[in-house]
Amino acid sequence: MGKARAEIDINQPADAVWAVVGDFGGIGTWMPGIESCELDGDDRVLKMMGMEITERLERRDDDGRELIYGIVGGVPVINHKATITVVPEGTRSHVTWDVDVDDEMTDMMHQVYQQSLQALKDHLSG
Repeated sequence: MGKARAEIDINQPADAVWAVVGDFGGIGTWMPGIESCELDGDDRVLKMMGMEITERLERRDDDGRELIYGIVGGVPVINHKATITVVPEGTRSHVTWDVDVDDEMTDMMHQVYQQSLQALKDHLSG
């Protein structure tokens, strides 16, 4: 298994960032490439790049501002677990997106998540 971390600082309070990041079904409003996102219980079904990817919410911790999910269908990934965390730093936030994934997917996932965090920052900056 490979591990990677994408991270970014955002000039918004942690509660404002968490309001966006913590919305499991809202990822399509800020993550590039997502054509649609539908919730089905604890699963979200993403349509992107001609694929339909199913991700399952494992845990949402509002107090700790942490969201944990994994890919469970639609792409040839055997192991995938991602954790997004929002940490307050004064009036700013530090956001991390950690992933444990099959070795051959590590670099690609890191790039996707780093680009997505930049898109989140842009989205929140208005």
